[in-house]
Amino acid sequence: MRPPLIKSPEVWIRTFTLLFAILLFNSIVIAQSGLTPDDVAKIKTVTGAVLSEDGNHAAYTISVPADPFEENRPNRTELHVLEIESGETRPYYSSTPIGSVDFRPGHNSITFLTSKEGDATRSLYELPLNGGEPTKLFSFRSNILTYEWANDGNHLAFTAHEQLRAPETELPYQPDIFEENIPNRHGFITNVRNRDHSPYRINVDGTIYMMQWSPDDSKIALSAAPTPNVDDMYMFQRVFVTDYSTGDVVAEINNEGKIGQIEWSPDGNRLALRAGRDINDPIDGRILIVSARGGVPQIIDRDFEGKYEQIAWNENNRIHFLASEGVLRSYGAIQPDGSGKEYIVEPGDLIMGSFQKSGDQTTLFTASTMNHPNEVFVLGPNENQPRRMTVTNPWLNEVELGRQVVVRYQARDGEFEIEGMLIYPVDYQSGDRIPLITQVHGGPEAHYSNGWLTSYSMPGQMAAAKGYGVFYPNYRGSTGRGIEFVHSSQADLAGKEFDDIVDGVDYLIERGIADPDRIGVTGGSYGGYASAWMSTYYSERFAASVMFVGVSNNLSKWGTSDIPEELYLVHSRERMWESDDKWMDYLRRSPVYWVDRARTPILIMHGAEDTRVHPAQSMELYRHLKVRRPDVPVRLVFYPGEGHGNINSTARYDYTLRMFNWFDTYLMTGDSEVQIPDWDMASP
Repeated sequence: MRPPLIKSPEVWIRTFTLLFAILLFNSIVIAQSGLTPDDVAKIKTVTGAVLSEDGNHAAYTISVPADPFEENRPNRTELHVLEIESGETRPYYSSTPIGSVDFRPGHNSITFLTSKEGDATRSLYELPLNGGEPTKLFSFRSNILTYEWANDGNHLAFTAHEQLRAPETELPYQPDIFEENIPNRHGFITNVRNRDHSPYRINVDGTIYMMQWSPDDSKIALSAAPTPNVDDMYMFQRVFVTDYSTGDVVAEINNEGKIGQIEWSPDGNRLALRAGRDINDPIDGRILIVSARGGVPQIIDRDFEGKYEQIAWNENNRIHFLASEGVLRSYGAIQPDGSGKEYIVEPGDLIMGSFQKSGDQTTLFTASTMNHPNEVFVLGPNENQPRRMTVTNPWLNEVELGRQVVVRYQARDGEFEIEGMLIYPVDYQSGDRIPLITQVHGGPEAHYSNGWLTSYSMPGQMAAAKGYGVFYPNYRGSTGRGIEFVHSSQADLAGKEFDDIVDGVDYLIERGIADPDRIGVTGGSYGGYASAWMSTYYSERFAASVMFVGVSNNLSKWGTSDIPEELYLVHSRERMWESDDKWMDYLRRSPVYWVDRARTPILIMHGAEDTRVHPAQSMELYRHLKVRRPDVPVRLVFYPGEGHGNINSTARYDYTLRMFNWFDTYLMTGDSEVQIPDWDMASP
C-alpha cells in the first residue's frame, strides 16, 4: 500500500484557492441561471394567516405542490404557527387536507376542517396551541363547508349541503340531469360545549355563503343566493340578519350586485359591506354602510380610483382597509361616513393580500413582492412598513431574477393612461431587441399588481431566464383604477380593451425594447379570449400564441357558460337576441369570425371539465383553423379532470412545458413555417 500523499502548505493553499474559485463560480452560475419550470413546480406559497386574540401567535397555511413526476394531484396544505415576538415558526399539521383555519376564542387552540381516516364527513378539529394531536370537536351528517365562531368560543355557525333524495330508477345506470337536483348550502347553529345540543337550521331559503356573528353574539348577518347556481352566487346574494336563538330573519338588507364581505360595527348597529356599487358593477370592491335593522346600503368614498380588497371595523369605530391602487397596494383606515381617510402603509410594491388586526397592536398580513410569492408579514403599533416573518422558499434567494418595472403608456384614443409591468430577460443589455410574451389577465375584472408574477401558466421569471421579456398590461376594464375605468370596457367586447394591449406592445417596440417580429401572447379565460383575438384579428402583429381556457365564439359562449347573467349584467350590458344586428355584432367580436386573417401559430389548451368556458370554445377555433387556414400551425390539448384552470401537479407541469415548447419554436425564432413541435414532452 502506498503511503498517503502529503502536500506542502503552498500546495494546500493553491488547492483551497482553486476549490474556492470553483465553488464561487458555481454559485455565480446558479445565481444567474434564473427560474426554471422545475423550480416553479416546487414553489411553496403561504395561502392564509390568522392572528390569535392576544396578537402573540399566527397560524398560517402553506400550499405544497406534489412532485409532478410522482403524483398528479392538487397541492397539499400544511399548517404552521408563528410566534410573533421571537419569529420562531413551527410546523403543526400536514397529515390530511385542511381548510378554514382559525383560533377558537378563549381556548388557546386552533381549529380547522378536515376529514381523517374513519370520518364519514368533513369535520371540525381542534389542536392545542402548544402542540399535540388534533381531536375531533364537531361533526355533522354532511360535510361542514364553512364555520364561524361566536365570541364565547362555544357557539358555532356553519354551512353544510342539504341532503337530497337520489332519483329513483330501475336501470343499472344514472345520467346527470343538468342543473337540477343541486343541493343548497344551509346554515346551522350549534353549541360544541354541549354534546347533547342538536344543531338547528337558520331559517333562510336558498344557498348561504357568508356568516358573521354580531359583537354580542345575539345575531348573525349572512348572505344568501336564491339557488346554488354559480350565476346566482356571483350576482344575486342578498344580506339578511337573523336572530341567534330562533334562526329567524329579523332584518333584510336591500343590497344588489356582487358582494365579498359583511362586517359588524363594534356597537352592533351597522354593517359595512365590501360589495359592488350596483347590479352592473363588475367587482365587489366598494365600501357600503347600512343599518343592521335593514335598509339600502350607501356607498362611501365613491370617487376612490382604486379597489377595496378587504375591510375590517376596529374598536375605534373606524374601518381598516386593504386596497389596490393601480399596480400598488395600500393599507389604511377610513371613517364610516367616508371622511378621515389615511394611510397606515402607503401605496407600494408590497402586494398585501390579506390582513388581520389584534386590537391596536399587531397587524398580520400575507403579501408578495416581485421577488417572492406570498409570505407572512407583521406590522407593529409603531411601525409604518410590515416586516417579513417567514421564508418559505429559501432557495429562491439564490436565483437571479429578471428586472421588473412598471410601465405606463397612453391609449390610442387618448382616453386613459394604461399601466402594466415588464419583466426583462435576466441577461438583458440596454439596447437589446427582445422577444416579448404578452401575458393577458382574465376577467376582464381583474388586474396585475407589481408583485410576484410567475406561475405554471404565467411565464414570468421562467421566460426571463430563457431570454424573453414578459409584458403584463392592465387594459381598460381592469380593476384597481376606480369605477369609471372598470366600467369602460362594458358593451365593447374585444374592442378598445384589446386595442390597449396592442398599444402597449407598440409602446415597447417604439422604446427599442421589443422585437416587432417576435411578439407573443398568452392568457387564460378572458386572457385566452385575447390570445385568440390577437392570433386572428391582430394576427399580423403576433408571432406565436398560447390560448388557455379561452373564448372563441361569443354566440355559443353565452349558451354554454355557467354565468350567463353575469355576462349580461357586468360585461355585455345587452342581450344578443334583442335584434338581428346584435347577433352579428357578437359574431364579429369572436375570433372564429376572423380566422381568415390568421397567420399566427397557436397552441390551444383547455380543461376537459370546464363549466365557465366550455371546452367546445377551444374546439371551435381549432376546427375553423384546420378547415379555413390549414397552413397555420395549431394544436389543441385537453386536460382530463381539469376545469377552468389546472389544479393538479402533473397537468400544471405539462402545461408549462408545452407553453415554452411552443414559444421556443415559433416566438424565439420568429419563424411561423417551422415544423410543429413533437407532442411528446420531457423535462428540459
